[in-house]
Amino acid sequence: MEKSQESTEAGADQGAPSKGKKTKDAKVAPQQKRQLAFLPPKMSDAEMLKSLAPLKAITVYSASRALGVNASVASTLLKELEAKTMITRAGGFSGHGVWFVKN
Repeated sequence: MEKSQESTEAGADQGAPSKGKKTKDAKVAPQQKRQLAFLPPKMSDAEMLKSLAPLKAITVYSASRALGVNASVASTLLKELEAKTMITRAGGFSGHGVWFVKN
């Protein structure tokens, strides 16, 4: 047990910076606002509807799997398609919507 205590004390001492040295972490500039890393797929609206049409109920998760994109991107795409009246919201609550393709 003495050996394990000595090794943990030695490890704690090595990780602490010395008093005389300044670290570079203090001079880090504030980060600028980053742009969205996930981009929508390069598909037309008709191609998106064609891939979503076989689904009985379209959810964010099922759309993300069908389109091969992140869930946040799929959510944005579904909202855009709903605004263009290509799909209709059938139900859902608390941000978990369910849509269907209009005929």
